[in-house]
Amino acid sequence: MLRFLIRRTLGAAVILLIISALVFVLFYAAPRDPARIACGKVCTPETLALVKKNLGIDHSLPVQYWDWLKGMFVGRDYASFGHCDAPCLGYSFQNREPVLATIEDRFPTTLSLALGSAVVFLIFGVGTGMLAAVKQGKPLDKIASSASLIASSMQIYVVGVLATYFLVDQWHLLDRANYTPFTDDPGKWFTGLLVPWLVLSLIFTANYTRMTRSQMVESLSEDYVRTARAKGLSRRTVFFRFAWRGAMGPIITIFGLDLGVLLGGAIITESTFSLQGIGRLSVKAVGTNDLPMLLGVVLVAAAAIVIFNIIVDAVYALIDPRVRLA
Repeated sequence: MLRFLIRRTLGAAVILLIISALVFVLFYAAPRDPARIACGKVCTPETLALVKKNLGIDHSLPVQYWDWLKGMFVGRDYASFGHCDAPCLGYSFQNREPVLATIEDRFPTTLSLALGSAVVFLIFGVGTGMLAAVKQGKPLDKIASSASLIASSMQIYVVGVLATYFLVDQWHLLDRANYTPFTDDPGKWFTGLLVPWLVLSLIFTANYTRMTRSQMVESLSEDYVRTARAKGLSRRTVFFRFAWRGAMGPIITIFGLDLGVLLGGAIITESTFSLQGIGRLSVKAVGTNDLPMLLGVVLVAAAAIVIFNIIVDAVYALIDPRVRLA
């Protein structure tokens, strides 16, 4: 098991290195020159050269990437910002603050949003899908399938506005969306994120309902499940010990990918509810051409997806030892 995880971790490190190189070249070779934007309307060649030096982009692209990569491990010195301790993702072109510090400040909001919504859509999505599979062909199954189809076609920015209008403004059932650190006030943290959790989990719940139902229906028709029934095992034992375990693999895979994507920034949800997370930070970085900030956010999103892929592989290895040989 340890060798399996080491191989996966080394592979993940190589993937992140390749992603960082590709994204760096893509962003820093963009037609919009951040130094010229920062220089202003009246910009002489001498001033432009000084601005490039201050921003740390006065060298060729390979040298810039090498300096950036070294900063991740040993830190980096900037002409205008001073020393940046490792791991250094650079300084923002806009607010002149360390990129990593800004991301660390915004990440708890995104983490709370992602984990809370994941709990909601796992409980309701998987639970409803299992009930639909047990009641296959019956009214409950048809209602669950129809509701999931309708919910999956909804858009977050529409559902979010409607949920805020009815649940918050009209009926006063829930609090308006707002992030309060969990360590400051757990109660306000929960109530302030409840509406975004419900809205964000709506589409995921629909997808997990359909996926769980299809996997469970397939597992219930397998020969080993029918054999377990023929041996006289209880319906509960057959369902949870045999059929559910066989259907768990694809659900774990999709959940790991979904959670990694959410941790990279739920852009639409954060924008809809004005939550200051990683998603809104990336949108602002795109609008202002803040390349270091944008690169940092992209790497955080990529790292989240890669890390959760490793976790999924580890869970698979525990469920099925044959995976460890892959």
